[in-house]
Amino acid sequence: MFDTFWYSTLLKPPFTPSAELFAPVWIILYVTILISLFIYIFSKTRRDKIKGYICFLIQLILNVVWPYVFFTIENCGLALVIILLLDISVFLTVKEFYKISKYASAILIPYFIWIIFATYLNAGICILNF
Repeated sequence: MFDTFWYSTLLKPPFTPSAELFAPVWIILYVTILISLFIYIFSKTRRDKIKGYICFLIQLILNVVWPYVFFTIENCGLALVIILLLDISVFLTVKEFYKISKYASAILIPYFIWIIFATYLNAGICILNF
């Protein structure tokens, strides 16, 4: 799906996990993201959920675009900008979900932490290689 050869040739920052770890982590994170969304959708409330849906959609789009830009286009700098926007949008999603469901919000915290870590990796790769 993505060109992993290019990635394998890059210098990487300390604490970079092995390539074998990424797939299982993302599978778990995608499941938790989906569970969080379902909790949010089915939470009974009189409050407006539109901001949460918008934040979720934005983070989802950025989450899909980032690997394409990083691995396919091989543009580390643009990928860094995208992942910084992803950090913000995930934070805003957590914040908006919290207003409706503390559980839906809490389930997104590991995803937010992983995205912050991925930002460190992306920035480190940019610094070490370009």
